[in-house]
Amino acid sequence: PDPPKFDPKTMPGVTGPLGFFDPIGFSADASEGKVRFYREVELKHGRVAMLAALGFLLAEQFHPLFGGGVDVPSYLAFQQTPLQTFWPAVIWVIAPIEIVSVFPAFETPFVEMWAIKKDHVAGDYGFDPLGLKPTNPAELFEMQNKELNNGRLAMIAIAGMVGQELATGQKLF
Repeated sequence: PDPPKFDPKTMPGVTGPLGFFDPIGFSADASEGKVRFYREVELKHGRVAMLAALGFLLAEQFHPLFGGGVDVPSYLAFQQTPLQTFWPAVIWVIAPIEIVSVFPAFETPFVEMWAIKKDHVAGDYGFDPLGLKPTNPAELFEMQNKELNNGRLAMIAIAGMVGQELATGQKLF
């Protein structure tokens, strides 16, 4: 018997009220590796957006770096003089971590470009120092759904926060 055919509708993140949501049809003719890549990207962007949404709100009220002297809306804060020298250092620290985290998950370019291996679980980089990842498959599936949905909400939220500050030119609070 052949193994079951890959179906993106069975992946974590297919939840109500929308169910399987792919209005542009990215997954319609994409390979399994490419769909897994899209999920990996969505999950990583969701995680960054969750941190950004929290940081956006927190940094406008409490900014301990550089003597707390940055008092502008968050969308402008990274351009302020003391922070301009800070961001290249952040990139130098994050870039190697990013490279080490993603390369083991990718198929070789000779197999398919921008595709994730079938045995890679989206977002699992082998780092769980607190042991929070459930061992029960049903509980893990539920946690993945929650993380994806919270990440999706955070992506919308941070876009709204930036949009509000751009429209008003003022801090959120």
